[in-house]
Amino acid sequence: MLRESTKTTARTLPGRHLRRMRENAGLSLRALAEKLHYPHSYISRVERHEQLPSDALANALDGYFSTGGLFDDLLAVAQDSLVSKQSRDCFPLEAKSIRIQVFSSSLVPGLLQTRDYARAAYSLGLARTDLPALEEILEFRMRRQDRLESADPPQYWAIMDEAALRRLSADRRIMVDQLQHLLDVAARPHVKIQILPFTEPFHPLMGGSLTLLTLENGTTTALLESYGAGEVISAPRQVVDHLHRFDVVRAQALTPADSLDLIRRYVREYG
Repeated sequence: MLRESTKTTARTLPGRHLRRMRENAGLSLRALAEKLHYPHSYISRVERHEQLPSDALANALDGYFSTGGLFDDLLAVAQDSLVSKQSRDCFPLEAKSIRIQVFSSSLVPGLLQTRDYARAAYSLGLARTDLPALEEILEFRMRRQDRLESADPPQYWAIMDEAALRRLSADRRIMVDQLQHLLDVAARPHVKIQILPFTEPFHPLMGGSLTLLTLENGTTTALLESYGAGEVISAPRQVVDHLHRFDVVRAQALTPADSLDLIRRYVREYG
């Protein structure tokens, strides 16, 4: 048996349990891979903590080892560990919200990002030790976007500063694809996108981002984020203050139609 010297963290637990159960069952990597119909190299990467198992692999492991959902639970805990506590607290609310309102001052909002754009933007801020988890972070973000494509999607209203359109990635094609994606998503009846143009003066949400999540019972929670920090706000008086700030920014922004025209101009410029 190989000695497990890697520090135990939420992210290493799925691989540790997989290796122990496989070895206790007397199976080689190739033997287990054949039984589960997965490449043995994939199973090996999971055991070495280079990659988290997919939802499908976690389900297959639970079924084969009769672990009653253990690998599903370990995967969920590992995925939660990849995001900030503030964002983690809001994800269950996001999944149940009937209205999502977002303002972003410098980036395209997360639920509207393409994978390549998210990779380019997110990787620059990751510590070197976190880089192996990048693809897993991106996969988690992409799955969150399923909420906008569900049978009963929330009303989604996104406002972004024009800086989010002007700030180019290293590869212009990534930005063109991202802006085209905004145009495609905006065609859905439950999605509205507005741009706050450079021609507008100061506004009450400069230097950060704001997410407002409204549940079916009418309660709203605010997530206020800036570089390296975030705050979840549920006190009604404070939430109303942030709703007011969002409304002020919405009044300063271009109309949805004019906003899409501006996005198209950027597509032409970059393309």
